[in-house]
Amino acid sequence: MARSESESRPSEARSRLLNTAMKVFYAEGIHSVGIDRIVAEAQVTRATLYRHFPGKEELVVAYLRQVDDIMRGQADDAVARGLPAADTIRALSRPIAESIKSPGFRGCAFLNAVAEYPDPDHPVHQAVLAHRQWFLDTVTDLLARVGEAPAEPAARHFVMLRDGAMAAGCLFDPVLVTDTFLSGVEGLLQARTQAGPSQA
Repeated sequence: MARSESESRPSEARSRLLNTAMKVFYAEGIHSVGIDRIVAEAQVTRATLYRHFPGKEELVVAYLRQVDDIMRGQADDAVARGLPAADTIRALSRPIAESIKSPGFRGCAFLNAVAEYPDPDHPVHQAVLAHRQWFLDTVTDLLARVGEAPAEPAARHFVMLRDGAMAAGCLFDPVLVTDTFLSGVEGLLQARTQAGPSQA
């Protein structure tokens, strides 16, 4: 049976709550922002918040899933262009560089969140690990099509380049940081095309 429009589309209140959470959690940190602040800025009641999210923890996980969805969409768009794998890696790198140069950049939302939730069994920590495993798997699959050397070590290198750029981007000149990141990606791709099958 087909779902009604109201069932298939998130409510306006839930969207406002999630958009508010994305804005303030990213800009100010998660622990420093209370439920009262979210409710006030989203212009909903506490009862409405708890109808959609049983607690703050569930709202934080939903926030991270929203960011994850955005990044998966960017990756899907890059793959959908049907470019050679090396060019797809470049296309995947560009949104990372653009985000670092964007106003209000505060680093990686996932690394920021995991710093506030260090317990590896916590749902927020688990959401971060799931995102990072997806990203590593995506990059590994693409790099496996560039050169013959094992792809996972190169993919881990790519992820570390990305992490370093995201951390440095809110501390130093973002243009210099992104240029360095993109040059590192080019170096990684070049090394893979030149490496033999047994080389990492």
